[in-house]
Amino acid sequence: MLALAASSSIALAADYPARPIRMVVAVAPGGPTDIYARLVGQRLTERWGQAVVIDNRAGAGQTIGADIVARAVPDGHTLLMATQTFAVNPSIFKQLPYDSLADFAPVSLVVRQPLALFVPQSLPARNVRELVDYARANAGKLNFGSSGPSSSLRFAGELLNALAAIKLTHVPYKGTAPALTALAGNQVQVVFSGLPAAHPFYSSGRVRALAVAAERRLEAMPDLPTTAEAGLPGLTAESWFGVLAPGRTPAAVVAKLAGEIASFVRSPEIRKRIATEGAEAIGNTPAEFSVLIKTEMQKWAKVVRDNQIRID
Repeated sequence: MLALAASSSIALAADYPARPIRMVVAVAPGGPTDIYARLVGQRLTERWGQAVVIDNRAGAGQTIGADIVARAVPDGHTLLMATQTFAVNPSIFKQLPYDSLADFAPVSLVVRQPLALFVPQSLPARNVRELVDYARANAGKLNFGSSGPSSSLRFAGELLNALAAIKLTHVPYKGTAPALTALAGNQVQVVFSGLPAAHPFYSSGRVRALAVAAERRLEAMPDLPTTAEAGLPGLTAESWFGVLAPGRTPAAVVAKLAGEIASFVRSPEIRKRIATEGAEAIGNTPAEFSVLIKTEMQKWAKVVRDNQIRID
C-alpha cells in the first residue's frame, strides 16, 4: 500500500505542473512578500512553462489568504507565500479557520530579512536617541504602522516601545507598502521595514532610516547603524518569507517545488542580488522549513503571552 502511494506521488510529480500555478500573497501588492512571490513565480514560469499567477488576498492578519490555500486542492497548483505572521497567528487569534500545521505542507524558506527603523522626513528626529526623546516629549501623540496585527513589523514596534519605555500607538495596515505610504504622509511616525519595500520611499527622500534592527550593519546600507550602536541593544527584528502548499500535497510534488526554489534562491546571482537588498537568500528543505515554523510558533507564543499582546 505504501509502495503504491509513493508510486502515485512520483507519477503526479512527473506531470507537475499540469496547468498554471496560483501563488496566494496574503498582503497588499508592493511589499516584500509580493516582491519575493513574483521573483519565485517568474523563475518557476521560466523553468516549467506554466504561468505562476500572483493572487493578492490581503486582510484579517493574513488569515484570508492562508485559508484559501488551506482549502485548495492539494496538488501543488495553489501555493502560499507565507511570512513570519503565519507562525504568530495561532497565538494572537483566539480561533483560526484552519490548522496551521495539519492544513499546510512547508516547501522552502526563501528569504530572511532584517528590519530597519524608518521615520517620515518631516519628523524632527535624526537618530534613535532623538526619536525616543521626541516620543517621550509627545507622549500619546505618535503612532507606529505595521503590515498587520500579527506581523513582524508590529512586534518590532512593540519591542521598541518596551525597550525604550515609550508608548507609540499601533496602527495596522494591509501590507508593508500601505504602512510606508502612511509613514511618508506622516500619518504614522515609525515603521519597521525591509529595504526592498522601503527603497522607493527613502530613495525619493520621503522617509529616512535611523537604524537596522540587526546584530551587524547591512551590506546595502553600510553607514546605517545597528540598533545596538544607536543605543537600543536587544532590539533585533526580522521578517522571513517562504512557500507553503496545502496539507496532503504529494511529497514528491513538494520535493520538486522545493528543489527548484532552492536551486534558484541559492544561485550566486540571486544570493548577491538579495544581499544587496539587505536580506539573506535561504532555499532550505521542506523538513528544515517545517522545523523553523514550529520553533517560531513556540517562540512567538511566549512573546505574546509574556507581553499580553492582543489584536487591536
